[in-house]
Amino acid sequence: MLLKTRKTSFLRYFWIMSESIKYLLNMKRFPIVIMMVVAGSFLAFKTMGTDPKRSAPPSKYEQILKLVGDMLAQAHYSPQQINDAFSKKIFAKYIGDLDREKNFFLKADIETLKKFENKIDDEIKGDPVEFFLAAGKIFNTRMEEAAAMSNEILSKSFDFTIDEEVVLDGDKLTTSATDAERKDRWRKKIKFMTLERYVDLLDTREKNKGKEGFVIKSDEELEKEAREKVKKVIDRTFERYRKKFSDDDKFNLFVNAITTTMDPHSEFFPPVDKRYFDEEMSGRFYGIGASLQYDEGNIKIASVLTGSPAYKSGEVQVGDVIQKVAQGKEEPTDLTGFSVTDAVKVIRGKKGTEVRLTVKKLDGTIKIISLVRDEIVQDETFARSAIVNEGGSRIGYIFLPEFYADFDQPNGARSWVDVAKEVTKLKEQKVDGIVIDLRNNGGGSLYDVVQMAGLFIDEGPIVQVKDRENKPSVLKDKDRNVLYSGPLAVMVNEFSASASEIFAAAIQDYGRGVIIGSTSTYGKGTVQRNIGLDPETGFSMSNSDLGTVKLTLQKFYRINGGSTQLKGVYSDIVLPDNLEYLKVREKDDPDALPWDEINKATYGSWKSGYDLKTIQQMSSLRLENDQTFKTIRESTEWLSKQNDKQYTLQIDKYRKEQAAIRATIKQLEGLLKLTSTLDVSALPGETNRWENDKNKQERFNNWITGLQKDIYLDQAIKVMNDMIGQLNLVKSKTEEPVKKAF
Repeated sequence: MLLKTRKTSFLRYFWIMSESIKYLLNMKRFPIVIMMVVAGSFLAFKTMGTDPKRSAPPSKYEQILKLVGDMLAQAHYSPQQINDAFSKKIFAKYIGDLDREKNFFLKADIETLKKFENKIDDEIKGDPVEFFLAAGKIFNTRMEEAAAMSNEILSKSFDFTIDEEVVLDGDKLTTSATDAERKDRWRKKIKFMTLERYVDLLDTREKNKGKEGFVIKSDEELEKEAREKVKKVIDRTFERYRKKFSDDDKFNLFVNAITTTMDPHSEFFPPVDKRYFDEEMSGRFYGIGASLQYDEGNIKIASVLTGSPAYKSGEVQVGDVIQKVAQGKEEPTDLTGFSVTDAVKVIRGKKGTEVRLTVKKLDGTIKIISLVRDEIVQDETFARSAIVNEGGSRIGYIFLPEFYADFDQPNGARSWVDVAKEVTKLKEQKVDGIVIDLRNNGGGSLYDVVQMAGLFIDEGPIVQVKDRENKPSVLKDKDRNVLYSGPLAVMVNEFSASASEIFAAAIQDYGRGVIIGSTSTYGKGTVQRNIGLDPETGFSMSNSDLGTVKLTLQKFYRINGGSTQLKGVYSDIVLPDNLEYLKVREKDDPDALPWDEINKATYGSWKSGYDLKTIQQMSSLRLENDQTFKTIRESTEWLSKQNDKQYTLQIDKYRKEQAAIRATIKQLEGLLKLTSTLDVSALPGETNRWENDKNKQERFNNWITGLQKDIYLDQAIKVMNDMIGQLNLVKSKTEEPVKKAF
């Protein structure tokens, strides 16, 4: 009865909050929504206690798992029953996450762990957490065995004349039954890695024969050098497992196996990861102002931001290797085995705090550099625009990499505000049409996408949102003002997701513009909210010490009633691209929520003045006669099949296969660039917008150069010119009787 009461209480309050949200949305006070959702969660999670039968207080892991389980069961949009069947899914998924290539565990290990197969659901509900610890202990043992195997394998030369193959896709393998089978799996993997480097060294020797100062090495010496290169990679991999895969890391992986089985976008963030997520979303963080890169196991300084703490110190140089990071006077963290993202997380922190970097300078000296963190704004990731002059038309281009929003500062960066500014600047340049580029835009702020769509229509619904109680609400633009009413096109691809899809769908449903790109967008049609975990109240509005769950609470629907989930948005004008055949969309994830539809919202169509079918026919005719796009389609389909095969370990066959792949890739890279450049330029007064920072200015110049060679932008501009041409024709016909009357 207690559990039933808690659940009923939560759902009741969640329903009240949902009704409140609808009211607030109608009142255009959307920023308050998140606070209200969390407030509702407080009333529910406050009642969540621990099992009174426990003989000992729950550990951190048990507290987190219980809170996450309660949250999933009582608040997730479409929760699965947390039972033995769910437990089996988590068991298989976590084992697979630990051992993706199936070269660590043995079948006997899986059998040993099977006693937990039906108990994970009980752990989620409050039983002692044991499974991930047991699995992690076995993994650590097998990892050290694999490290020893690898060293033994790499101590002997390889014979690349033997005709054998290797499978590197773990999904196509079964777990090894014996040590010998596992060792042979490692042997083949390492042999393939060595073969890659050996052939590269052979090619380098061939290219440099006869050059002064180049040392010619024998085949045996090059094979040994290739093995030494592989050993460095393998050693770094195992060192990363030892230093960056603790019980906490394994637990985080375990919790995410649980949350992402509910759906791919419900995620668990440890505190540092949540802070990093917020920083990326806002475009603002506190750090030292240096970009990093990974190079042969080292974390190097790639560039230094002018005016940043790193720049002002005069001590941080491009090429410096960061070996350790300390928070003030605390013990430093060794960055051995760290990825760039991991290194960034420990270097960033609170404003005004000290971070100490132990760096290896280019001359080999070791130096400790003390820096005080300050605000760094990632303004290069904000909206920007350019002008394209083509076919007598002047077309505005807006690039939006994400729907960013700084929720912590009232005057912080907002994507829709920045896009409005760019539109205004383009109107001042008297453009004939605007192209908005949402390629690779993974989404972001729902509020911002609603406001941004409102810039291009007079008023009306933008998106529908439905909660687990099946009560849809409509998010509307109520501002009758239209910032821009001219021809509009939206560029998308397979990685245009979430908010990008909402924008594209609204523009398409209103007939406001033309969607140009891949066959469909990503297909993420779900809404998440971040809810912190707290041992006392059950939730936290801030970044809790226990972590945060990004929980799927709602689902998006187009104003025409169809969900963007799974299917995404189909382009009006389809352009063959190099990602089409890769399995990267939502529909390729077995845990994705299904597509469905609800009643359409009430809305009118935009009177565009052009005929979409005619625009499509004109584009289709161009593409049919364009050998470039035909070849792109054929090449990408062929390359995708190369990823699904076994790889040869025989050098002559390998060379032949790689030659074919390289030739295709080289051809594809060439095809993706225009032979004659588009006339693309920065807006007047913005050509040297980063003149005080040469690194930023160089990247900006490269961006403009890239647009000048972009075959997809070229096609979008051609479509835009078709639209402009039709509109001019309609305009001339309507004006003709007037001219005759005079």
